[in-house]
Amino acid sequence: MKTNLWVLLSTLLVVSGCLKDDSNFMPDSATLINQTTSSGTIKVSKNLIGDPADVTTATTGGFCLMGGSTDVDAAFKWMITKSGSGDFVVIRADNSNGYNSYIYGMGGINSVETIVISKSTDANSVSVANKIRSAEALFIAGGDQANYVSLWKDTPVEDAINYLINTKHVPIGGTSAGCAILGSSYFSALNGTMTSDVAMADPYNTLITLGHDDFLNSAFLQNTITDQHFSQRGREGRLVTFMARMNKDLGKNARGIASDEQTAVCIDEKGIAKVYGNNNAFFLQITSSGPAVCEPGVPLTWNQNMQAVKVYRIAGSPSGNGYFDLNTYSIRTAKGGTQFYYNVTNGIFSTN
Repeated sequence: MKTNLWVLLSTLLVVSGCLKDDSNFMPDSATLINQTTSSGTIKVSKNLIGDPADVTTATTGGFCLMGGSTDVDAAFKWMITKSGSGDFVVIRADNSNGYNSYIYGMGGINSVETIVISKSTDANSVSVANKIRSAEALFIAGGDQANYVSLWKDTPVEDAINYLINTKHVPIGGTSAGCAILGSSYFSALNGTMTSDVAMADPYNTLITLGHDDFLNSAFLQNTITDQHFSQRGREGRLVTFMARMNKDLGKNARGIASDEQTAVCIDEKGIAKVYGNNNAFFLQITSSGPAVCEPGVPLTWNQNMQAVKVYRIAGSPSGNGYFDLNTYSIRTAKGGTQFYYNVTNGIFSTN
């Protein structure tokens, strides 16, 4: 019986350790924990590498907004430093533990553990929430943000993440879909993804599903929506459209932070951002009034004499480049980048 169980567990671990280009990884320890709740007995899959004993360290808060594709080593090292060498937790909705050996191999961390939260019973598990609360660093993997919104919002998982942000003050990161949910406004993708051309052609297309002020809560990311894979997938127009909706529907002084692939915006505990990696990050803000035309079924127009949305672009570097203060969002105090504008006229995007 013990032999059969070990074979089963070994098979599951080999299959699950695939999404971080790390198929040869086998964690130091892996357990499948049963928890009895009011809804019955559930199984929470957990994989851990390093010391399984919980430690408590002095942490420093911050955010890592990663743009997807190849991960940015320097950004993870930034998070590890801010964790005080504590326990690093990765959460996701797909069955993979590939981040474990990648992060643990950087050194300076007590343990790395992946928690797969793929069902509502998992998201409502006290055991899962407590494990997240015990983290000294938290990273949200890529995948499909619709799963994160539909499964995690209004659950103990949401409460645990907000506890880490606002009470325990630990570094929080995410890549691709994991980054998409970190702003106070977010594109949920509940009806599917969205391209720039389609968004600008009709800002109220049913595929544009936006959430506001009802999920994760950070003072530095208020009135802010994030985007990822930015230049590589031509998402400039869709982010401008999202910001137009934020302004038109809610009267928000909308802001945007976008990261290219292989690039990360790291925001420290004082709200100061630097950019790590190989490509660019973009900080967007409304210049004055909102869009001229933002109506259902009508192409977006937002140009204001070709100065509609002010953009500050900072190129990444291995050691962290640039300076952008999220407290003021002032380009006058920003350093290391270039200012220009995004505009949309009758559904056509332009930059100058």
